[in-house]
Amino acid sequence: MNRLYKILLALTLAFTIVSGQAADKQVIRLATTTSTASSGLLDAILPKLETKCSCKVHVIAVGTGKALKLGEDGNVDAVLVHARPSEDAFVAAGHGIDRRDVMYNDFVLIGPNNDPAKIKGEKDVLVAMRKIADAKWKFVSRGDDSGTDQMEKGYWKALDIKPAGQRWYFSAGQGMGEVLMMAGEMRAYTLTDRGTYISFQDKVGLPVLMQGDARMFNPYGIIAVNPKKYPKTNYQGATELINWITSPEGQKLIGDFKVGGEQLFIPSAN
Repeated sequence: MNRLYKILLALTLAFTIVSGQAADKQVIRLATTTSTASSGLLDAILPKLETKCSCKVHVIAVGTGKALKLGEDGNVDAVLVHARPSEDAFVAAGHGIDRRDVMYNDFVLIGPNNDPAKIKGEKDVLVAMRKIADAKWKFVSRGDDSGTDQMEKGYWKALDIKPAGQRWYFSAGQGMGEVLMMAGEMRAYTLTDRGTYISFQDKVGLPVLMQGDARMFNPYGIIAVNPKKYPKTNYQGATELINWITSPEGQKLIGDFKVGGEQLFIPSAN
């Protein structure tokens, strides 16, 4: 009886493992930026894919740096991020494959209506950032190694300005939505992607003061985690997601997504 029990237990465990593995293949783990999540884009478009493939996309919304780290550790199946140099380094290091363009928007500088740093209408983002530093007016930084944070830090570096630790500079370590709310409460300047700003602008109450510099271009790419490095990842699901989001159907859904009549992202897959 004991032996029969052990055999039945072993068979039950084996069946559970196989069933779990099969179920896991129906889940696609996507690490992405808070901007794609906070803007409402993914909530709007992913159900279409889930219905089509009878799968579930598990979205983990963090900054680009953390999203790529999740991919590097094999804890997700794909990443959707916006920091091209970091994306290229991720692929070059063998962590990811099959990177594709998905969409783009741009960054904007927002701030208080009275604009104490006098950046309104400025066309050069570096000049605008220097004016904020010179005015020593409150500036809220993401401080989370996100694509937005990397872009902002790149501007300071180009200016040879080190704002960290200065009284006017606040490093939040938070997502874009939280940073926008903080900036609104503090009447501070901040750098934001346009998509999240449009979604939050009524709550934030800060106008766009500076935009249009080519250095504020904000492209998004999607990358599958390398199955040769992490064979247990759902590469089939990642590929299905990548193919769909860059397909005419996925691209149309991205282009059609609007908040308050404003388009948040421009589809860019070839």
